[in-house]
Amino acid sequence: MTDQPANDAPPETLRFETDRGSSRPFWIALFLVAAIVLWMGSGFIFPGSEPAEQTAAEEPLPPSVMVSRSQAEPVTLNYRAEGQALPDRDTDVIAETAGTVIEMPFAKGDRVAAGDVLARLNSGRAEAALTQAQEQRANAQREFDNATELLERGVATNDRLSDARAALAAAEADVASAEEAIDNLVVEAPFGGRVETMPASEGEYVQAGATIARIVDNDPLTVAIQVPQQALSRIREGQSAQVRFITGQTREGRVSFVGAAAASETRTFLTEIEVPNPDGEVPAGVSAQVTIPTGEATAHRVAPSIISLDESGQLGVKTVVDGQVVFHPIRIVKTEIDSVWVTGLEDEVTIITVGQGFVRDGEEVRAEPQDEEAEDVSEAPPGIPREVAEENP
Repeated sequence: MTDQPANDAPPETLRFETDRGSSRPFWIALFLVAAIVLWMGSGFIFPGSEPAEQTAAEEPLPPSVMVSRSQAEPVTLNYRAEGQALPDRDTDVIAETAGTVIEMPFAKGDRVAAGDVLARLNSGRAEAALTQAQEQRANAQREFDNATELLERGVATNDRLSDARAALAAAEADVASAEEAIDNLVVEAPFGGRVETMPASEGEYVQAGATIARIVDNDPLTVAIQVPQQALSRIREGQSAQVRFITGQTREGRVSFVGAAAASETRTFLTEIEVPNPDGEVPAGVSAQVTIPTGEATAHRVAPSIISLDESGQLGVKTVVDGQVVFHPIRIVKTEIDSVWVTGLEDEVTIITVGQGFVRDGEEVRAEPQDEEAEDVSEAPPGIPREVAEENP
């Protein structure tokens, strides 16, 4: 029998009798899981009403807008247009017969009266032609007298008398033409005005039809404008008008002519304003701005920035009535540098001046008065040009 060694005994189990905290993480994790499960299940066991009450208490308030009270005022309506100053009369004075210029009493830039002599032509040929025509007329007169006497005696025939009468008539016509040619040697001004140009000069031979001088009469001036068909009913002859020329001068005038037929290209009507210009200070041909008062209207003065468009593209202004937004279609009747005058509103309204772009017609709002000094009327909305003249009705 063989003896077993002493070290063949079974091994003992490893025990940590000295580290008792090694089992604590398990119980801590179990406790945390149980707490989370209880917290999540508490909402089903104890339902609360506090969140609903809190939601009801925090409902959003209506949007806030700034408003301003506006009172309608009477305003004078004007029609404005750009035009051009034209002279009352402007013509070229021509020579009606040929000849050499021997005298020109006036120079370019001088003022002349009706009937003043502008030029004299050499009369030598004209006088010779007149003498010849007078001699021919005297000869034709003798022939006619002889034919008449012979016919009375029964010697001549009626045909001879007719020929003599025709020759006499032709000779008289030649004399009249020669006398007219003598008169045409003196070129006179047809009306008073200013000598604008003088193409001819002394010593020059001119043909019949050549221009001797150009006379311009700019008293009164005529300012021509084009009136669109929408505004034609507001313009009539005799209305007063204020004309401001590009040179800085301002004159009072009156409407002297309103066209009855529109230009086919533009559908506008020619209208003329007569402007007195006794001193001739305002030259013809300059540009002018015409303002014609056409009546009065009761309108509100508003800032261009508060004008808006509705869904259909209609211009309008938003007001507040009993806490609700009301959109009013408007019509612009007059524009100024920093404001516009509009109709379509009641005599007294509360206009939304700030925030109108964020609210709609019928929406409830909180209206707060705006400080009038803080109102900005310098910004114009798109589609409303600052320099537009008053809109045509």
